[in-house]
Amino acid sequence: MNDTSLLQRLSAHRMLSSLPQREIEWIAAHGKLRHLKPGNVLTSKSGQVEGLHVVLSGHLTIYVNQGSGPRKIMEWRPGDVTGFMPYSRLVAPPGDVVAEEPTEVVTVNRADMKEMIGECHELTTILVHVMLDRARHFTSSFLHDEKLVALGKLAAGLAHELNNPVSAIARSAGALSATRTRADAAARTLGASGLTPAQAADVEKVREACLAHRDLSVLSPLQQEEREDSITEWLKKNSAETAAAEALADTPITIDMLNHLASSLKGSSLNAALDWIAADSATHRLTSEIQIAASRIHDLVASIKGFTEMDRASVPEPVDIKKGLDNTLAVLRAKAKGKSVELIMNSDNSLPQVNGFGGELNQVWVNLIDNALDAVGEGGHVELTAVHRGNSVVVSIMDNGPGIPSEIRDRIFDPFFTTKPVGEGTGLGLDIVRRLIQRHNGNIELESAPGRTEFRVTLPVADRTSERPQ
Repeated sequence: MNDTSLLQRLSAHRMLSSLPQREIEWIAAHGKLRHLKPGNVLTSKSGQVEGLHVVLSGHLTIYVNQGSGPRKIMEWRPGDVTGFMPYSRLVAPPGDVVAEEPTEVVTVNRADMKEMIGECHELTTILVHVMLDRARHFTSSFLHDEKLVALGKLAAGLAHELNNPVSAIARSAGALSATRTRADAAARTLGASGLTPAQAADVEKVREACLAHRDLSVLSPLQQEEREDSITEWLKKNSAETAAAEALADTPITIDMLNHLASSLKGSSLNAALDWIAADSATHRLTSEIQIAASRIHDLVASIKGFTEMDRASVPEPVDIKKGLDNTLAVLRAKAKGKSVELIMNSDNSLPQVNGFGGELNQVWVNLIDNALDAVGEGGHVELTAVHRGNSVVVSIMDNGPGIPSEIRDRIFDPFFTTKPVGEGTGLGLDIVRRLIQRHNGNIELESAPGRTEFRVTLPVADRTSERPQ
């Protein structure tokens, strides 16, 4: 293609057509026309962005691999520009820029950018606006992706936490029907035994004692077996049926209680009383287990609702930092248990509120705490502190992991930088954390050494904040 033809095509370019003719001529003189076949990579993630690319024909896309395979996040067609822009700090793209069809681009080398800024003022203005729009697009896209990642962690943690109480409800509810039937039958038998008022009072006294002491320590299997054997021996010695031994061993009944009951009742009346006490205690125990498990589910749902800030308006408002941290710990505690990590929190009782968006701050906490849990080994330690200091709330997340090497410490907040294996980290979490904290007029600091890494987030208190997050 001759210079005249290239100049005509550049003059007809959607983004360049309004430029002075001399600036278009400058592009034609310094640009290099390139022809790409489908599948050709214009710029790879591992390479440097060569310069400004003016798309004349075809179709370019950028793919980013975030662990689940390449995903298209942006594309360019005839009339667009991409690549290195004036005043940009871009070195390498976040992913491969690939030609989807036969494509023609004019590339102005980045080494010529300084001259272009001096010679092409109107072109520079246009390209700065393009760069800002591109930054907003990437930020919005990756913030959405990071929210989905956080949602996945939330769902996994919730599923794990819900499993135990749901299983307990199913198990206890299944046993409750049979136990209720046994309790009803035992009550009828006991009622037909013709107890005197004094005998009935003795039975009721033992029953109430069994129901009143529900705070028994958990016995080991061996201790429970020894307890059951002891009760079985007592039943045999007192000529009572041993069928109730296992059920009685699950109650707080003592040998002294059994002796008192045996001094008042004999034969079938004693058997009926023991059967009824065992069955009735089991009924109450199972009912209590269902209630406790249901309460646990209720608390988990409340934590999730608080974590996601459901039913909240999308405007800045006072945020309870302690409540947000509590809710975040509730959804990550399962991961800590899985690694036998000690996860504790210390906070001021009168922690003031900050002004902002609770859901976004919870995303900050989940990213920082999750990273800390990843950093420590089995049996590690992660500690959170939240204190009121001056006009700010300071939240610290500390772990006793190996620390962050000094040579990469300045890069950990950079987009797409990650130390995790491929498929386990996007390199976006800490970049999003930094952006969200800045959005709340706060700042984040890092101190790290082997055995102690601390991320410290400082946020202005709500009643002292002069600027609201925008």
